[in-house]
Amino acid sequence: MSTRTPGTPGAGDGPAQLLTVLSAAPGTGPGAAAGPATERADAARNRRKILDAAARIVAEKGPDAVTMNQVAHASGIGVGTVYRRFGDVSQLLWALLDDRERQFQEAYMSGPPPLGPGAPAGERLDAFLDALVDRVAEQRAILLAAHSAAPRARYHSGAYQVMHTHVAMLLSRLRPGSDSALLAHLLLGPFSPDLMHHLTVEQALPAERVKAGVRELLALRA
Repeated sequence: MSTRTPGTPGAGDGPAQLLTVLSAAPGTGPGAAAGPATERADAARNRRKILDAAARIVAEKGPDAVTMNQVAHASGIGVGTVYRRFGDVSQLLWALLDDRERQFQEAYMSGPPPLGPGAPAGERLDAFLDALVDRVAEQRAILLAAHSAAPRARYHSGAYQVMHTHVAMLLSRLRPGSDSALLAHLLLGPFSPDLMHHLTVEQALPAERVKAGVRELLALRA
């Protein structure tokens, strides 16, 4: 899984360097799934088709339903190409999670406001938390599987560190002098995959109610 370098995310200063989040995770080693920047145009198109097909299967049936043959059929790409590109299902799922993380980071670090730069800090924070609810819900099954395998790994991943830096930066603008680093951890805590699974699946709460609840929680002592 790849992510942007923690620094001043969201400042709009141009593209940040990419680094590996899960260097020991399946599918992140050399030759597993090179990023689009190093690919030929046809290889990049095939990669996009494969990842989009895998995403549809996960959304409709869950990650356990993903097979290389199904992905090949759904993408219109030969199964041999799918295997050569991703190796096995676990590497494909990690690549899918990485791909969605890249898209999310690009949106809040350099996308249009209010999620991206250009809006007041309070509006950006609301937009970020709303987007995070949607992202965790969309990727719930894969995130939950990763969380179950290594519950504390989330807090040491590059993806979490970049989100934490981003939220801390927004909080420091909203509340100068506050312990923004600690507050960012506490604010991101409810977005753990297991709690989001409990709320959205076991409690069947719609995403809009979760978003409203987060905003109400932030407003309790405003």
